[in-house]
Parts: sequence; structure tokens; C-alpha cells
Amino acid sequence: MVVEDLANRRLLKVHHNLVEMTHLVEVAMNEATSALLNADLSLAQKIITQDDAINAINNSIEQNCLEILSANDLTPTEIRMTVASLRMSTTLERMGDLAAHVAKQARLRYPQVSVPDELKPTFARMGEIANEIVKRTGQVIETGSLQFAADMAKNDEEMDAIHRELFSTVLSPEWRHGVESAIDTTLLSRFYERFADHGVTIARRVAFVVTGEAYGMSDLSQIDED
Repeated sequence: MVVEDLANRRLLKVHHNLVEMTHLVEVAMNEATSALLNADLSLAQKIITQDDAINAINNSIEQNCLEILSANDLTPTEIRMTVASLRMSTTLERMGDLAAHVAKQARLRYPQVSVPDELKPTFARMGEIANEIVKRTGQVIETGSLQFAADMAKNDEEMDAIHRELFSTVLSPEWRHGVESAIDTTLLSRFYERFADHGVTIARRVAFVVTGEAYGMSDLSQIDED
């Protein structure tokens, strides 16, 4: 049918745009972490400005999805894919916002570094995990492979553990960097933790499209494609 062909073409475009968004978000978080750890003002400003490009793709995906859903005679699979794509686009846009939040924090404290020296390796690791997650997010969207989703769940568990450890660190009697630094550290840790959670949310949506089953975050780590 002509309607189905048109819907499929639009879904293919949406699919390509989603993959493109993951690449932009990956670059944004990678550079945001670099700006944070090196107090790089120009890089931080670049990330903040380039968030508009991620927002523009999100707007394009939303428009295409609404046009697809307005068509008649869509199959249940097409409807499910379209709704899932719409939600994934919104989630990726939020991930881009979180990368921009990290960059804004770097800009706010410039020329100082927003985190104490002894916590730089911790935030460097959080940045690595965030990039592993968003890279796998793109692979999940592009391939539909649930193994990548399982890997993401494991990354998310590590991110959560680091977040809890940092929260305990700033509340401990040994903390010697003051209230402002404690707030900065807690906020930044939360940005990375939420970034990881959003990536896993996307994996859950892909898993639903592929299998028709709803997965919780803990369920993803148990996925075995064999």
C-alpha cells in the first residue's frame, strides 16, 4: 500500500535521525567531561551552543512521527515503532541537555575546576561510562541488538554505585572543600547518573519494539539473545 510505503520511508528517516542524535549526544558528553575536568571555557561554550542542533533533530523527529501517526491503515508494528521513536527522541534530547548542564557547570566555575582534584579520576570514569552507554544506545537503535542493551544495564549499575559513593563522600566528616563544592559535586554526579538512566530507558524501549515485552532496568542485564 502507498500509505504503508510512505510510513516505512518516514520511519526509516526517523531511524537515521535517532542514530545521528546519539552521535551528537556522545560528542557532547565527551567534550563536556573534558571541559569540566580541564576548566575549558571555549569548549564548554561550544557544547552549550551546539545543543541547539540536537534540539532541532528532535523537533524534526517529532514532526515526522506525528505525520506517520496521522496516516490511516498503519500496522500495529508501525504504530509501536513510531511511538517508541517519539519517546526515544525526547529521551535523547534530555541526554543532550544533561551534557549541556555539565558544560554550564564548567563555565560557571571557570577559571576554577568544578570538582576537587582527588575526585577528577572519579568524574573521568563517570564520563567514560556515560560515553559507553550512549555509544551502545546508538548501537541498540541502529541494530536492534538486545545484547547491547544488556551491556548498558551493567554500565548503569556501575554509574549508580559511583553516584552513591560520591553522595556519601560529600556528607562525610572528612569532606574539607566546603558547601559550594559539595553542591557542585552532587549536582554533577546527578547529571551523569540521570544521563545513564536515560540511555537504559531507550534500551528498554527498543527491547519492547523487538520483543513486544516490557523490560525493567534490572531485566535488561539478564537478556540473552542466544
